[in-house]
Amino acid sequence: MNTPQDSSLGREVAYPSQYDPALLFPIPRRAAREEIGVDEANLPFVGHDRWQAYELSWLDRRGKPRVAVATISVPCTSPNLIESKSFKLYLNSLNSTRFDDDEQARQRIAGDLSACAGAVVNVVFGVPLLVEAAEGESLDELDVAIERYGPPAPEYLSANAGQVVTETLSSALLKSNCPVTGQPDWASVSVRYRGPRIDREGLLRYLVSYREHAEFHEQCVERIFNELTLRCQPEWLEVEARYTRRGGLDINPWRASAGIEQPARTVRDLRQ
Repeated sequence: MNTPQDSSLGREVAYPSQYDPALLFPIPRRAAREEIGVDEANLPFVGHDRWQAYELSWLDRRGKPRVAVATISVPCTSPNLIESKSFKLYLNSLNSTRFDDDEQARQRIAGDLSACAGAVVNVVFGVPLLVEAAEGESLDELDVAIERYGPPAPEYLSANAGQVVTETLSSALLKSNCPVTGQPDWASVSVRYRGPRIDREGLLRYLVSYREHAEFHEQCVERIFNELTLRCQPEWLEVEARYTRRGGLDINPWRASAGIEQPARTVRDLRQ
């Protein structure tokens, strides 16, 4: 089975002492997409799940340790997402594995992740650029009363059809929970769009309404994208969430309207 309950999440698991790609656990995207009315065969967005791995090591052919930081991009068109704890266990299984050179290690990681996701996964070694502040206008200092923390409340979303703008709005107040363990997942989120001007207070209340919601990171971003599209009718839309690290991994799901180019830079924010 490939449900979250069948994964290593929430279980005591010994860290592996030898290389084992079978540790990787795929979770089909289809069920979560059906829940929000997204047709797997006709996705309303493009995008990727960009992972950044900071605890990555292996041995060279003479047994000397090598270390790297890796950026891993899983396309949103892949049939599966990669469950995070299994990802950490897999990366740690490389610690005692010998490779002839760094490129052989990179190719092995890319091949194993591609097999798990069911699509080509891109792996690049290098440290992501640090950005000190999110682009656009922050919503976090708005003087609003908030009483709802779950489930997500799309009824808060609205837009002024008489005022068309192009802008970026951001918040560092996104929090959701792991659907298996209940552990908190913290993120900053940015919403870039062109269309009717989105009501700021309503958007902030909507994002905070994820605070007690249980769903994987990738699924939360797709839900945000879908509900903004339905409620606010933008001409185009781009949503990215940058989640903080857990076990040396952070994830940055990005979803955008067809035709929008993916971010040119690989970045991390101050909390990552």
